[in-house]
Amino acid sequence: MVWQRLDGRRSDQLRPVRFDRNFTRFAAGSVLAHCGNTQVLCTVSIQPGVPRFLEGSGQGWLTAEYRMLPSATLQRHPRETMKLSGRTQEIQRLIGRSLRAALDMKLLGERTLTVDADVLQADAGTRTTSITGGFVALSDAIDKLLQSGELEQSPIRHQIAAVSVGLLEGEAFLDLDYTEDVAAAIDFNVVLNEQLDLIELQGTAESGSFTRTQLNQLLDVAEKGIKELMAFQRQAIGG
Repeated sequence: MVWQRLDGRRSDQLRPVRFDRNFTRFAAGSVLAHCGNTQVLCTVSIQPGVPRFLEGSGQGWLTAEYRMLPSATLQRHPRETMKLSGRTQEIQRLIGRSLRAALDMKLLGERTLTVDADVLQADAGTRTTSITGGFVALSDAIDKLLQSGELEQSPIRHQIAAVSVGLLEGEAFLDLDYTEDVAAAIDFNVVLNEQLDLIELQGTAESGSFTRTQLNQLLDVAEKGIKELMAFQRQAIGG
């Protein structure tokens, strides 16, 4: 049996991608990132100072927060207030780690960048869309620091993007939507820089196991997708 995508995409084809920049007024960088039916509002705020463990080091810091709006899914998702779920904590740490890999913290100086990723609509791939859109918002925020003269040199050293991949009926598929995500025997989230060096690789066998050959197939389609996502990022930033 061959898996047939409901939207008619090829197995190695991304969903439609769009970045709406300057989506909010007050954030240093703000982007509404669209990946198919998944929509994530990515904003970047800049504050002087760093966490205590970095004080006096001359280095900056980047952290991330992730939330899903109650109406982002078909059934209302309870709002997380006093205590964050394990899933939310894991995702925001992933976003933070991924986007810190873009920066030279010495060049950033002792200031903290906070990336907020708020999922407005979820159809799988929310964490990867948060990273990919978050990089565009981060680029805009750094550009404002350069234009204001607060920075003389950009601390961005790498372009970062992320995508999901999965194994369905033994075939590698790129950029899974919800129906594919729940049906996949194997699924991965892949984060790369522009040199295609791995930043993060999260993978799980939902049923059974997978071979090294299948892993290579998944990474091949992930690389293809991330190259295309980076082209969309550059187009958005250049625009």
